[in-house]
Amino acid sequence: MKEISLHILDILQNSVEAGAKEILLYIKEDNHNDKFRIIIRDNGRGMDEDLLKCVVDPFKTTRKTRRVGLGLSLFQMTARQCQGDLKVLSTPGKGTIVDVVMSYNHWDRPPLGNMPETIISFLMGSPSMNLKYVHRFDDRKMVFKTEEVKEMLESDEPFKTAKVAYMVKGFLEQELLKLYGGEPDG
Repeated sequence: MKEISLHILDILQNSVEAGAKEILLYIKEDNHNDKFRIIIRDNGRGMDEDLLKCVVDPFKTTRKTRRVGLGLSLFQMTARQCQGDLKVLSTPGKGTIVDVVMSYNHWDRPPLGNMPETIISFLMGSPSMNLKYVHRFDDRKMVFKTEEVKEMLESDEPFKTAKVAYMVKGFLEQELLKLYGGEPDG
């Protein structure tokens, strides 16, 4: 995949298929220490030891629509090309954690991609999901919680409407601009 955000979207969708209701997406870009880390933790059904042993095998998938599952194996390959790795921890009935670490400044590291579009695409497809998105860049941090949007709009599925999606996308764009040290226009 050309952008890391596409790997993230794939794993978020895996969490939905695993029955998760809550997901934590944590991204840490540590330019000073040359580390890039992504953690996705869900409260889905989890995996037993047998499935966990082969979860990054592209020819093993639990999906019924196709016979291969390339998402985790491709993300692991990307991480390893960038002096890192991908680890999956899971407990049946408790959920799954995907932890990816790689060199931040490695020449083979794909760009992160458009995270506001990734988040909105995911939420519009899974409008009832509770997502907490924490993004760190060096010493700065931003946090976005769908629960806060749901409370503010008094709706369990506010992301079904384009108006809300557009508003949240704009918010995320401004927050990421501040995170990276820029200032939003106007």
